Amino acid sequence: MKISGTDVLDLLCPAGGWIISGDDFENITWVDDRPRCTKEQFEAGFAQVEAAKAQAEAEAAAKKAAAEAKLAALGLTADDLKALGLGGN
Repeated sequence: MKISGTDVLDLLCPAGGWIISGDDFENITWVDDRPRCTKEQFEAGFAQVEAAKAQAEAEAAAKKAAAEAKLAALGLTADDLKALGLGGN
């Protein structure tokens, strides 16, 4: 999974106030006086975003597994729900 400088700034400075071209701290243009991150925070942010995305994926997989277990307890599958027009993707 590719983490971009935009992903990092969205995490560290969600209120905006920046423009970035590429993935380097030196390519950030600060456009107002909102709080800014440091170069060290920005560089550490790549690992933070990666960890947050991995955690979100793990949580989604756990929710899916729990839902499938509930369906199985009812004697159903995700395909059964789709056949009834109740399932998503």
